[in-house]
Amino acid sequence: MTALETPAVHTGSTPRQEQMATRLAFFIAGFCMAAWAPLVPYAKARVGLEDGMLGLLLLCLGIGSITAMPLAGALAARWGCRRLLVGGSVLICLCLPLLATLESLPLLVATLFVFGVGMGAVDCTANVQAVIVERASGKTMMSGFHGLFSLGGIVGAAGVSALLALGASPLLAILVVVAVTLATMLKAMPHLLPYGSAAEGPAFAIPHGVVLFIGLLCFTVFLAEGAMLDWSAVFLTSVRGMETAYAGLGYAVFAVTMTFGRLFGDAIVRRVGPHRIIILGGLLAASGLCVATLVPAWEAALLGYALVGAGCSNIVPVCYSAVGRQQSMPESVAIPAVTTLGYAGILMGPAAIGFVAHISSLGVAFLVVAAMLLGVAASGSQLNP
Repeated sequence: MTALETPAVHTGSTPRQEQMATRLAFFIAGFCMAAWAPLVPYAKARVGLEDGMLGLLLLCLGIGSITAMPLAGALAARWGCRRLLVGGSVLICLCLPLLATLESLPLLVATLFVFGVGMGAVDCTANVQAVIVERASGKTMMSGFHGLFSLGGIVGAAGVSALLALGASPLLAILVVVAVTLATMLKAMPHLLPYGSAAEGPAFAIPHGVVLFIGLLCFTVFLAEGAMLDWSAVFLTSVRGMETAYAGLGYAVFAVTMTFGRLFGDAIVRRVGPHRIIILGGLLAASGLCVATLVPAWEAALLGYALVGAGCSNIVPVCYSAVGRQQSMPESVAIPAVTTLGYAGILMGPAAIGFVAHISSLGVAFLVVAAMLLGVAASGSQLNP
């Protein structure tokens, strides 16, 4: 069976129900990941960590995710997307209350690693299901699926922050998250695919050919996203003189324009075409970073970050759709490979930006990312439609 074929399995669900379940799976991934972010300062205080040690602790989440992603595609092919998504979601729900209460550093390290494993499994398997469901529909749907991940991120971060601001304890806030996650998964579960991509070849392989090319595009875009997440507030406060209380606006405007870009992205991709999405998106994101860096006003920085979000919003969904059409690697291996490369960009990007900023300046580091996004734009015409 080739990557262009869908297993002939009757799920008992309509295409619309399978599409709804796919959206809910992406929402869960974004919602749970973002719900952890407001708890980080509490975990730091409970365990008594300095900034450097906190950075190493947070790396455990990424290590867990990258460990799980190459296995998720193979396990989904063997057990089905439904089992992987339900199992990963349950694992996440078991870890979240521990992350809100643990006071032992070794236990926190272990729990954060397992939490990362659950996140990696859900993230990768959701993309496997999305490729299958999109292909079966014959329509462009990937941007909308990824839009639910972004929307989940906004709801998760804002919801937990609001509960904490209203006086809820971290444990109470996270129990609300667990309840919402389980209710959402129960809604999606009957319509998740009981199969995955066809199991061909090894469980893991080094990406090559067009898969490596797509993975590098995702790596660059995720690197830019990591730069916005970890460095936009630092730039606004240290370079543009914005008050610390408002520095989070940088990432907020980026996240909002990325979310709206994805929610309306399917129609845009159909009208503009995947090649132009990558070319124009890369140019728009690069220009946004240049505006934010070179125009000496915090208002310009916010505008620039909004442009970065809009430009990056649909590049990764277009890349995942392309993974579903390529035939150089088995789909059950190719999707985890691209997901892992992309996630590596989020992990490595902020550290690399910090290194460049240390030897030069944060502005120069942002301009390096802008140059990489120009490379993405230049590569857009090389990706098969």
